Amino acid sequence: MTSPAATAAEPAPPTVPAPLDPHSPASTLSPDNPGAGIPYERFLDCVHCGLCTAACPTYLETANENDSPRGRIYLMRAVTDGRIGLTPEVSRHLDLCLDCRSCETACPSGVQYGRLIEPFRVKMHSRPAAGKPAKADWFQTFILYGLFPYPRRLRWALLPARLMQLTGLDRLAEKTGLLKLLPEKLRRMQSLLPALRARGPALPELLPAIGERRARVALFTGCVADAMFQHVNWATARVLQANGCDVVVPRTQACCGAIHYHSGAGEPALGLARTNAAAFRAADVDAVIVNVAGCGSMLKDYGHMAHEVAPEAGDVQRELAEFAGRTYDVSEFLARLGPRKPEHALPLRATYHDACHLVHAQRIREQPRRLLSLIDGLELIPLAESEICCGAAGSYNLTEPEMADRLGRRKADHILQTGAQAIVSGNAGCTLQIQSQLKQAGRPLPVVHPMELLDWAYRGVQPEFAAPVAASIPPA
Repeated sequence: MTSPAATAAEPAPPTVPAPLDPHSPASTLSPDNPGAGIPYERFLDCVHCGLCTAACPTYLETANENDSPRGRIYLMRAVTDGRIGLTPEVSRHLDLCLDCRSCETACPSGVQYGRLIEPFRVKMHSRPAAGKPAKADWFQTFILYGLFPYPRRLRWALLPARLMQLTGLDRLAEKTGLLKLLPEKLRRMQSLLPALRARGPALPELLPAIGERRARVALFTGCVADAMFQHVNWATARVLQANGCDVVVPRTQACCGAIHYHSGAGEPALGLARTNAAAFRAADVDAVIVNVAGCGSMLKDYGHMAHEVAPEAGDVQRELAEFAGRTYDVSEFLARLGPRKPEHALPLRATYHDACHLVHAQRIREQPRRLLSLIDGLELIPLAESEICCGAAGSYNLTEPEMADRLGRRKADHILQTGAQAIVSGNAGCTLQIQSQLKQAGRPLPVVHPMELLDWAYRGVQPEFAAPVAASIPPA
């Protein structure tokens, strides 16, 4: 598919009443201005060259300059300067941003787009003029903030869904149209549910290294990831053990806070960050390991987030920056440690999807591929637009369903063109989104984590969907 950025005439930038003021003192603005507190030089880093537009998912779909990174920076700067108001139309263009950070890897000027859009949206949604106080939104209050960040609550909430899957009542409800009686966002949640597995035993507080001990690490288990993908946490722990790591699982850890922070709730996110910093500091480990790209990006941004939410609290900023500096994605950590090659082959044709908050926010691109290349029999098929967002983006596929579906269908089309038997993804949200889109397309395929593949290869386990390929692999 040819992108609009490559074919369409470039739209004019957003119309504003006056030229940009390069000397606007953002630090002296009214506290109600969403740009207050953002170093003004960050706006000036953008030279509006447009190289980011071809990487921006929303611009690829709409070809609207206001839905591009440079267009949104232009809008934020104009609001900061007081030349335009924060109207519902302006807020809409900013809300449509996935915060995937693909513009950052495309930008030759080093624009820190995430450090602009995130604090701006926090202020935008906390001011009365934004028209979206959190207390008025039942979904945000009771689901995003009241359910998702708490794995135990989420596990209990998922029990009826698991029973419906086991009895087939979910399919009956879908065929008879009963699901249409649910509010739209709850229907979306139901459509995104994977096949829910029986929950295995809880991870112990300590899993000892296998063989020579090379490191002592702590595993961040997450909230949605723990409730829906506990098997991935187990696989991650076993892979770390197989590579000589003692694995500690702190019991007092909490949600990473991304759900809150990316939807404009800065103070609750800061509280969760401090809880995690204390929990993992007590574990006394060499590194904090995370296997969900979105969580990893948030954990690594704790220092920045603390500065944006609590600019006067230097001790908090230092505490969270220290924690962020010890946090690694599992593939990043294993690549640095030096992975041990699995002994068993895994005959499988798979394609790898680059999770946005892994490849763009954390700049982790080659490490997962290098780890997977250690597995004999595994063939990785290149995926077109692998780095373009699938539309998940945390809770974006629940709050922005129309754009999320457009991007999800775009991703599913590219995946089906590969002929792969499975998709590899390092992010729980991407896994849910891609599985749902492939199911809707009538072509369901398994979406697995890189650590699951490595775990199977270390233990000699052959998943059912890999079996048909075994006969087609020639002997060594």
